[in-house]
This record gives sequence, C-alpha cells and structure tokens, in this order.
Amino acid sequence: MRRMFGFLIGVVVGGLVGSTIALLLAPESGEILRSELRERGAVFQAEIRHAADARRIELRERLETLRTPPAA
Repeated sequence: MRRMFGFLIGVVVGGLVGSTIALLLAPESGEILRSELRERGAVFQAEIRHAADARRIELRERLETLRTPPAA
C-alpha cells in the first residue's frame, strides 16, 4: 500500500512539474495550449479511473478466493 501511495504521489508531482515546464516552453498560443492541456487532463483522469477500477476488481476477486473455503 505504501508503494502504491508513493507511486501516486510521484505521478501527481511529475504531472505538475511537466505541465509547468510545458507552459513555460510552449510554442503555441495560450488558448490552444489550454485546450490541449484540458484534453490531456481528461484523458489522464480517465486512465487513472480505469486503472483504479481494474485494481478494485482484481482485489475483490482475490478477496473472494480468500473467503471461499478450500475444496476437500
């Protein structure tokens, strides 16, 4: 659990640093850049939700196998 929390913190910090650098070095106009960042943010959020849902399903399946008594 600690490793996953550390990973998520790293992803968030990396995203913030990357977006800051992108804003500072962007060759495009502000409006185009903002729309692209919004789109990328939405895609990133959807990927995070998908990964969380997949992990939740995996953990529920593992819990069910642990709860089920072994066949004799």
